[in-house]
Amino acid sequence: MAEQCGALMADLILGQVLTFTGDPFSQGLSAARHISDGAVLVVDGKIAALGTATALRAAHPTAKVTDYGRALISAGFIDAHVHYPQTAIIASWGKRLIDWLNAYTFPEEMRFADPAYARSVADRYCGLTLAHGTTSFCTYATIHPASVDAIFEAAQTRGQRIWAGKTCMDRNAPEGLRDTAQSAYDDSQRLLEKWHGVDRLSYVITPRFSPTSTPEQLAAMGALWAEHPDCLMQTHLSEQTDEIAWVKSLFPAARDYLDTYEAFGLLGKGGLYGHAIHLTEREKARLAEVDASLIHCPTSNTFIGSGLFDMGGLKAAGHRIGLATDTGGASSFSMLRTMAAAYEVAQLRGQALHPAQLWWLATVGSARALHADAKIGNI
Repeated sequence: MAEQCGALMADLILGQVLTFTGDPFSQGLSAARHISDGAVLVVDGKIAALGTATALRAAHPTAKVTDYGRALISAGFIDAHVHYPQTAIIASWGKRLIDWLNAYTFPEEMRFADPAYARSVADRYCGLTLAHGTTSFCTYATIHPASVDAIFEAAQTRGQRIWAGKTCMDRNAPEGLRDTAQSAYDDSQRLLEKWHGVDRLSYVITPRFSPTSTPEQLAAMGALWAEHPDCLMQTHLSEQTDEIAWVKSLFPAARDYLDTYEAFGLLGKGGLYGHAIHLTEREKARLAEVDASLIHCPTSNTFIGSGLFDMGGLKAAGHRIGLATDTGGASSFSMLRTMAAAYEVAQLRGQALHPAQLWWLATVGSARALHADAKIGNI
């Protein structure tokens, strides 16, 4: 029988344990602690202690023991930027971002008007994430409220911690994928009230990106975020150069791409800005000033030729950075493959990322980006 700590049950998990005492980018590689003969004490489903197997076995002689031998025990991976509705079109051939959206993304997302289809993809996606060691993720849904319900229900059944939101678009998208400023606000508000804070589920306010939202809709999303500052807000920023030119044509008075969010109350500490490759110096300074989160999506950035994220420069400047697969614009559901791609991208910019830094990005780094590092991301 498992040892009882008071009325609680204690279990010991044995193996090689990887934990972090700090950020290996700023505090050195010694911030990654590897316990080769390690153990984790779990009491009533929560981690209570870690150390050597010898020490913890001696301290808890009647605890139930599960010995994984030389296997690695780590916090689960955290995927900080995904599009679960694009599961069926992952790694589709394409030219550039806008072509890819029109040829693959929008036609597939229109299928989510059918709640049964949304549920089937949500179930499949959650199963794929767990199969790849991903226990938490932050996802865009579609404009359909049922697509949000579907992913929350699928994650709740599996005990996963996720963030999700209705994707809001009221222009530059097919008729079946457009809402309005008012309906986007109303739908998001209802979904937020229904799901935010339930079990391990969190709502995230989700304007897709500036080109697919009118100023009126961006303002509505900014107002909703101001009313619910405990929620995160996710969007895209400076992924491709032609996208930036498109934004400039749509918002001629804006100082830059980031200004199209800042002007409408969509820049802040809880903001998650996917890609962030081609940033101006002003954008970098403002993002750092408000302590926003930048989400690195290396496999999608290379797959559709977006550019090379400046990990070294942005980390040195103190930015919060998370790591993400960006499925389905990417080529893999695996955070291990995503770490490899981040290494390759950094090499092309003249920086060799150490495995400890890459693992930190996929766990603690993504947890910090999602403001959840007090709960997940580390042992």
